[in-house]
Amino acid sequence: MAETKKLTKILSIDGGGIRGVIPGQILVRLEEKLKTLDKNPDARIADYFDLIAGTSTGGILACLYLCPESTKSKRPRFSAQDAVDLYLDRGDEIFDVSLWHKLKSAGGLTDEKYASDELEETLKDYFQDLTLRDLIRPCVITAYDVKRRRAHFFTQHDADQDRHNFLVRDITRATSAAPTFFEAARIKSFSNVTYPLIDGGVFANNPALCAYAEARKLNFGRNRNKPTAKDMAILSLSTGKVETAYYYKQVKDWGLVEWIKPLIDIMMSSGPETVDYQLRQIYDAIKKPKQYLRMTPKLRGASPAMDDASRENLQLLQEAGNKSAEEQDTELTAFARLLIRNK
Repeated sequence: MAETKKLTKILSIDGGGIRGVIPGQILVRLEEKLKTLDKNPDARIADYFDLIAGTSTGGILACLYLCPESTKSKRPRFSAQDAVDLYLDRGDEIFDVSLWHKLKSAGGLTDEKYASDELEETLKDYFQDLTLRDLIRPCVITAYDVKRRRAHFFTQHDADQDRHNFLVRDITRATSAAPTFFEAARIKSFSNVTYPLIDGGVFANNPALCAYAEARKLNFGRNRNKPTAKDMAILSLSTGKVETAYYYKQVKDWGLVEWIKPLIDIMMSSGPETVDYQLRQIYDAIKKPKQYLRMTPKLRGASPAMDDASRENLQLLQEAGNKSAEEQDTELTAFARLLIRNK
């Protein structure tokens, strides 16, 4: 009798700076559901997905979920709550600007807004000397190569070759090098090739379609070679819906300076919306709409800023994630059951 074919499960997490607390909190709620429904108190997010993709803050979360307890272990080191705690415990330090840096950068006009020291120290504390090949599942982490002018994808499943292997702390530094916020990253592969990289959000702030394309060429075992859309289930998480309106009378006479921040804001929202549209069309066309779940939480009073790490805003971001999980509890529970059936 032929083996029943299992779905390939993909988790994709958008970029959005400190707003990564929102998808992080949704995944806390999902992990709780998996523990209960699967009767597994040790359940971790990475146990139920075959590939995890992330951009910027989503790339950091992806690597946290895939971090092993040790280089000899395939058990995840961090729980979903541990991942959120990075933001709650260190966010205010990462997005802190000294008076000297504020003066030197003219408030972010002539240099990056934040020094990268605290970000790099945090990433080193969490990932230490872990390498891409050490992660416990395939992944896709995005960045953009400003010298070669092309997208760069960090993929764990290719990291057996030194030219594709990097320190995870370098990968997460590169994917989160958001222009105007942090200086570009300059990192080296294990084959000693240097890459100057910035935040993958400049081309794929929602990396779900990148993850879909990557999965199409992989063999996930158990009769799951090069899966098509009907063979995949995708959970795609936004870092919150930004609803700032720009009116014609306001924008019609804007010049370069006035357009910079709104353009970044629009780019961060419009790209993910387009990817969501494309994936919905794919799954509607094959009549498998329940195999694709996109969650775009409302901010509910939380700041849309990617760098507001105040205690008050961190709490509001957590509440936004929890409220979104509650409002979409039916869909999230159904997806949890799907993950368990296809484990």
